[in-house]
Amino acid sequence: MLRVLIVGAGLTGSLCACLLRRALQNRVHIQVWDKARGTGGRMATSRVSECVGADLGAQYITATKFYKNKHHSLYEELVSSGVLVPMSCSVEGLQQKDESENFISPKGTSHIVKHFLQQSGAEVHLLRHVTSVCLRGASWEVEFSEGQTESFDAVVLTMPVPQILQLRGDVSRCLSEQQGALLAQVRYSSRFALVLFFSRDSSLDLEHDLKYVSNSPCIRYISVEHRKRDTDLSDLGPSLVVHTSVSFGSQYLDSDPVQVQTLILDELHRLLPQLPQPISIKTHKWRFSQVVSSVPGCPGHMTVLNEPLLLLGGDAFTHSNFDGCAESALSMLSTLTETLMTSH
Repeated sequence: MLRVLIVGAGLTGSLCACLLRRALQNRVHIQVWDKARGTGGRMATSRVSECVGADLGAQYITATKFYKNKHHSLYEELVSSGVLVPMSCSVEGLQQKDESENFISPKGTSHIVKHFLQQSGAEVHLLRHVTSVCLRGASWEVEFSEGQTESFDAVVLTMPVPQILQLRGDVSRCLSEQQGALLAQVRYSSRFALVLFFSRDSSLDLEHDLKYVSNSPCIRYISVEHRKRDTDLSDLGPSLVVHTSVSFGSQYLDSDPVQVQTLILDELHRLLPQLPQPISIKTHKWRFSQVVSSVPGCPGHMTVLNEPLLLLGGDAFTHSNFDGCAESALSMLSTLTETLMTSH
């Protein structure tokens, strides 16, 4: 049985695992590793037991006419299983593209990733921070944070490009000069997400459901999560998500987290002075929020070595949204199936 490791339990990694399972069935043993405590990547959903869950990263899925057709089977699968539903709430300040459609995940965007991971039958390991990837004959030896190693016939890396280039071992050494130059052109934006959880008897009496803010140097987006998901609040407290602007994210990227949270809260209370007192607050830093400059040509993935197979994928090779991650996963699937079945 071929042993395949996919590093990164975000959308690209989970969908790649799912598609690979469907293509090769029981001919592959798939493992998915992630350094975080939970799956989802930039589709993470934060929860407290008595409140509506809150999406820390991706808020909703926008499907253009082109991608609704191209990725029809993926959208059909997610809608038919209830993982995605058409978004019914209003979005103030959104410039909607013609014939595009917005979808939300009623259980949070992380449920999209969980769906594909469940379908993949992969062995998922969290809190595994990959530190080195070394070539050992016909396989890859991968070390994670505890100093332990495992060997694989193929490795797929879907983390942000700067994290890939920081790995010890043979990844950078196997890159050609041209590949290294292409990866060096990848750039990301940074931002912070702030979530406020409120008690069941709290009322978020706001005019908007979701809003893009244009008059703040700090805050770019605000979402009332139960309205976004059309969730009944009879047993749950409301939650509010705030995303900062890219300029704010860049300016305070390495600042004290307490200072950053205070700055965001001060601005939020200026914009929404009627907010009740939250019972819990969470701030999350997205150092690699969205790809600003992708690998030129958007090839979907990069093949570093054919034998043993090493692939780099993710939105850095396409664009930062659902369909960009799907494009990368589909691109890698083609190479994985062709190479693995030919070499074995």
